[in-house]
Amino acid sequence: MPNTQIRKVLITAFGDESNVQVVDAEIADPDPLHVQVRVLFSGFSGSDINMRRGVYPLQKAAPLTPGYCFVGSITQVGQKCTRFTLPADSGALVCCLSVYDAEAELVNMPEKYLIRVPAGLDTTLVTALILDWNTAYGMVMRGAAVKNGQKVFVHGLSGAVGWATGVLCSLQGAKVYGTASLRNHAAIVRGLPDSTLFEYTKKEWIQAMKEIGGVDAVFDPLGFESWDESYSVLNPRSGGILVGYGGNLQTLGGGKPRSIIPPTVKLLVRGYLKFWDRRRALFYYISRDDKFFSKDLEALFKLLKDGKIKVPIKKIYDMENIQEAHKSWGYGEGVGSLLIKVKNE
Repeated sequence: MPNTQIRKVLITAFGDESNVQVVDAEIADPDPLHVQVRVLFSGFSGSDINMRRGVYPLQKAAPLTPGYCFVGSITQVGQKCTRFTLPADSGALVCCLSVYDAEAELVNMPEKYLIRVPAGLDTTLVTALILDWNTAYGMVMRGAAVKNGQKVFVHGLSGAVGWATGVLCSLQGAKVYGTASLRNHAAIVRGLPDSTLFEYTKKEWIQAMKEIGGVDAVFDPLGFESWDESYSVLNPRSGGILVGYGGNLQTLGGGKPRSIIPPTVKLLVRGYLKFWDRRRALFYYISRDDKFFSKDLEALFKLLKDGKIKVPIKKIYDMENIQEAHKSWGYGEGVGSLLIKVKNE
């Protein structure tokens, strides 16, 4: 059969937003163990920005199609697939942590990575759960094992993962402190009324956290020098844990690209110092091959269905306006996740 014509996003070369284009392309029928999905929404996050700049760890070379996660409907099923069949699953809603290729009208994905979307859930909210909230859930529930009565510090509380982390820590009974741009403080307080907020750039949070005896956990997506500062506010007596992820400090600053590898190695080394320093550190990285990935996502589905979490969507961009999404990342008011609307339902 002839290939199918589609529109998709393409990072043609590493650099600024002008290297992100929406192009005409073709897609073949799925391989025997793959399923073809019509993408409705793709998540948009710091990974898109870092991939465009060419600084995402171990990423593909350009040209590449970004899109770390998606929700969509099944159109074709490979001949050797067993979990999904046609015609029974034609049009069935599924979601996936794709890592690449989600910003395209059609995508072929290994059957084993597709997860059914429970009936009755909003597809936009499910898209936010796949990467943003699932990352937060793993960090809160296992990475730091946040408990009732603890004090936690969350950098970037207005961001997608930061907001989810703050909400989940609050649900665990922790007192939440954090940083955010002043323009977003009011929105954060409305959703997390017991939180205490600081502006990151003024650095007043460092002394303030030391004056209360330090915190039990810090969640820091910035990396580089920020991880040193975050480590310094952990409780030195009872111990505490720094959970690093992302490495977005250089991206937000717009400066010359730097490798995240040296600060990550330093972070991991600190994780081994717990034998004579009760403070700990780890780097958290979500993986669709992790045994907890599906379980965590299912737990989030239930929290959403039961009304125990609210999942704000900060903005939805049409795929044809992908350059605007890249230019606007890190700016604007509000809290929550960013999405790309790929295809009308």
